[in-house]
Amino acid sequence: MRILIACEFSGTVRRAFRERGHDAWSCDILPAEDGSPFHLQGDVRPWLRAEWDLIVAHPPCTDLAVSGARWFKEKGKAQQEAALRFVREMMMAPAPMVAVENPISVISSRIRKPDQVFQPWQFGHSEFKATCLWLRGLSPLADRNPLTPPTRGTPEYKAWSKVHNAPPSADRWAIRSRTYAGVAAAMAEQWGQSQIINNGGNQ
Repeated sequence: MRILIACEFSGTVRRAFRERGHDAWSCDILPAEDGSPFHLQGDVRPWLRAEWDLIVAHPPCTDLAVSGARWFKEKGKAQQEAALRFVREMMMAPAPMVAVENPISVISSRIRKPDQVFQPWQFGHSEFKATCLWLRGLSPLADRNPLTPPTRGTPEYKAWSKVHNAPPSADRWAIRSRTYAGVAAAMAEQWGQSQIINNGGNQ
């Protein structure tokens, strides 16, 4: 398969697909964190129109995530509308299979409900971070090496919430935006051998 991982600089998802023999490329305005030659640096929008079998997109959640709702008025309507237009461009990319990933966000109320909401612990990571997938031509991800979450209020539960409890820092956005390796592996294993399905996700 020829695959584009849109808005990814870490290379986590790109590597998962390439390790399984796919012609996968990442694209972001930032350089590849791992220095890979299979990275397209720059605006991803022109690349969305190229010939891909699958696009996995991670649009920046800064102006979309519900966790930042208290800043929406300060950011302004125009800024959020621009972010939503960017999401729609990804959803409407001509590839036969498209997945758009984002945390709980205004995409659900402004565009459509997600096809799947999952947690990292379903893929072997002892963390809480509700993540949404909007899918076209793809089935929802099946659990891979799932863990049993701890009881609410326990020290272990608090430890699993480290993403939400992380203090403000210059790189907090990067830490929160990374795709977990277990999730990337599940995407590559499942979607890397997908047959196109009609799941009603066209938008």
